[in-house]
Amino acid sequence: MDQYSARTAAPSEPRLRPRTGPSRLLIPDVLRGFAIIAMLIAHAAAFLPNVPWAVSFITANFSDVASPLFALVMGMSAELVWRRGGRVGMTLLQHTLRGLFLVVLGVWMISWGSWVAVILSYLGLLIIIGAPILLARTPIVIALTVLILVVSQPLVAAARTWIWVYMAPPVIREPMFWLFLGPQYRVVNLLPMFLIGALLIRHGMKRDRLLWAMAAVAPLAYVSWGVGQRLGTVQSGDYLDTLKDVGLVFAVYVCVVLAATVRRERAERFWAVVFVPLRACGQVALSLYLLHVGLIALWNNAYGRPAENVYAGWLVIVPGMILVGWLWWRFIGTGPVEWVMGWLTGRPKALRPAG
Repeated sequence: MDQYSARTAAPSEPRLRPRTGPSRLLIPDVLRGFAIIAMLIAHAAAFLPNVPWAVSFITANFSDVASPLFALVMGMSAELVWRRGGRVGMTLLQHTLRGLFLVVLGVWMISWGSWVAVILSYLGLLIIIGAPILLARTPIVIALTVLILVVSQPLVAAARTWIWVYMAPPVIREPMFWLFLGPQYRVVNLLPMFLIGALLIRHGMKRDRLLWAMAAVAPLAYVSWGVGQRLGTVQSGDYLDTLKDVGLVFAVYVCVVLAATVRRERAERFWAVVFVPLRACGQVALSLYLLHVGLIALWNNAYGRPAENVYAGWLVIVPGMILVGWLWWRFIGTGPVEWVMGWLTGRPKALRPAG
């Protein structure tokens, strides 16, 4: 494989290091933290049904960026796992177990009765499919990424005509929905972001021409989606919908890399403070996901979806969960669900990492 080790990539990493030690990379943790906070904001929006249009627009963009950004970071994480070495078969098994854990967790969480469209089963299938692709050389991964992007819209459109899927047994129907037919998420649309995340790790997360190209693409992609929305209906899974995801994810990635690679001391201190809650939530993102969906389910089962603004609910789900994430990260370390997943997949984590 044409991959370089984590140590070789270290010089392109920012100097702002996480509390848990030098083995963790800052940028993936911050991106994952941004993704979970964006999801918290999206899911808490139901507590504030009566807000100005501008607030709804901003909330919708947080909702739209969360799932593709999670896919991007999962690709980064999968690539980093491959870099740690070990037998290919064992590493593939660990990726598969991780994916199955997320699938089972997602199916279970759907039964809780929240208003959240649970994404974990989609992400679980995503890593099962995407991780083996990362064994290929970089040109092949790039070609597959482009190919999947090209076939995604016609494939999703064709899948919507497959009447037999709706009559198939659950063991077939559910994976087909996760792959092609999900109303909010589909693996076929998330997979290119997963592969792009792995490619960014291979390239190195640094200021260079690629980063500036991504900065130029981001607004153009987002505006293209906006124009498409004005001229007609853009369906979830269409090319223009994918362009919107690309624009949002690239914008977040560029901003995080630029902030994480500053060299002026005052700016570095500022971003070190800003990144604390992001990387804290990023390291316990799965635990926060389960916790906030559980709280929403408790509310929904007891009172239903709010018809009037319930500010206390929004405060619990957004700043409340961020505070919980920071406190757990600061005083304990590894999230409880992350700890269980590490134990089940053969990559155990210390509940309180040294450092």
